[in-house]
Amino acid sequence: MDETFFADPYGPYARLRAGGSVHHVTGPDGAPAWLVTHYADVRAALQDPRLSTNADRSNGCGYRGLPLPPALRNDLLHLDGSDHTRLRRLVSHAFTRRSAESLRPTVQAHAEELFDAVAPTGRADLMADLALPLPLRVISDMLGLPREESAEVAEWTNSLLIPGCPGAARAAIAQAVEQLRRVIAAKRRRPGDDLLTALIEARDEEGRLTEDELISVTFIVLAAGHETTASFIGNGVLALLNPRMHWERLLAEPQLLPTAIEELLRFDGPLPLAIRRFATEDMELGGVPVAAGDSVILSLASANRDERRFPQGDRLDLDQGGQGHLSFGRGIHLCLGIPLARVQAGIALSTLLRRAPKLETAVPPAELKWRPSHRTRRLESLPVSF
Repeated sequence: MDETFFADPYGPYARLRAGGSVHHVTGPDGAPAWLVTHYADVRAALQDPRLSTNADRSNGCGYRGLPLPPALRNDLLHLDGSDHTRLRRLVSHAFTRRSAESLRPTVQAHAEELFDAVAPTGRADLMADLALPLPLRVISDMLGLPREESAEVAEWTNSLLIPGCPGAARAAIAQAVEQLRRVIAAKRRRPGDDLLTALIEARDEEGRLTEDELISVTFIVLAAGHETTASFIGNGVLALLNPRMHWERLLAEPQLLPTAIEELLRFDGPLPLAIRRFATEDMELGGVPVAAGDSVILSLASANRDERRFPQGDRLDLDQGGQGHLSFGRGIHLCLGIPLARVQAGIALSTLLRRAPKLETAVPPAELKWRPSHRTRRLESLPVSF
């Protein structure tokens, strides 16, 4: 995984698919793992209860992921079974379609304000000026946190998502736990009508989650609530502008936008890999035997381009709508924030189409830099003019 791979991982994945679905590889952490690349096998594995996201099930496979403390690993991503169901119920009400739609005016107001800040110049870094701050503002509002508090989350998340910087990751973990404890203590003193207050009440008054779970859930809602949406907005705009005929198509037919968003999620989604799984028993994946405790990596990026499911998967087709894409996952770990992500992406793109119809990249696409992370696919920056 080098700079060339991060710039375009789809060619290497296509070559892997041609040689079979399941491959024994060395993972980004240096430990052996099974990499699954075919759509059908990835889709089935996402829903297979014999594959757990709990790293405690990695029976001696050599997995050396981030050493998260209990205060950051007791969340929806790393728990299965009844614990996962219990925590998901505590936050799911805030992420329903109705809740997401009720936030539409607020999201639109944020998008307009952010665009107003760069409109006089006719130039922007789309990542720093819109894609990152928009979802961070929205999730901060939902949790009831000041923007300056939640802005630090972006820095923590960035450190945790870039491999090869263990010192920075350890420091970010310690800072995240300390800051979240302060945030929760402040909210206990001054509760509000927000999601974090509801979680604290579920902890303090009803005993429905532990303190570590409270911190973990708060962190994952903040981190996941902005990171993937920000990544997708950048990826989506770049795909529409390269080549520009896609942007022109949406200008002429704005009613295609909901369909286009699903196709953009398939074409270049924000999560190349699903969260790592571990086999809880001996099993088979794509006809390959996998032993209990083995590490399993599911490539969403490869599955979404698999020619067996998407015959012209390397071509962006705004008419197809990416039906069946796996960018939101499947099974019990299906992304909780799907409705909110769609609302934010739709508003970000529609605002740009309306207010910046002549939008274009300010540098050749080949010169753009991608963040060196296997966990999310995100541009470092996206300079544009309009």
